[in-house]
Amino acid sequence: MVSATLRLVREGFGMELWHGRFNVTVDGRCVGLLESLETVEAPVCPGRHTLRIGCGRYSSLAQTFDVSDGETATFRCHGAMLWSLFVASLLKPDLAISLRRE
Repeated sequence: MVSATLRLVREGFGMELWHGRFNVTVDGRCVGLLESLETVEAPVCPGRHTLRIGCGRYSSLAQTFDVSDGETATFRCHGAMLWSLFVASLLKPDLAISLRRE
């Protein structure tokens, strides 16, 4: 069976203002949960996928990524760490969680 891997690392450089467990969603399907300072991996099929991290009504912006057979797509995420971003996420919930590919 051909497969690829999605790796998520949750860490920041300070204190997260959004706490709790993050849901990891790939193509609209929950594939895992991510605690603070934790790393999780999930198998995905090779191809194009959409990743979103969420906690209740708060989330990251959706990230589209391509992954090949045998490849690992690694992302880092963390909850808002600046008060200005925290306050902005109250009005625009997809600013609450930062998500970027390495």
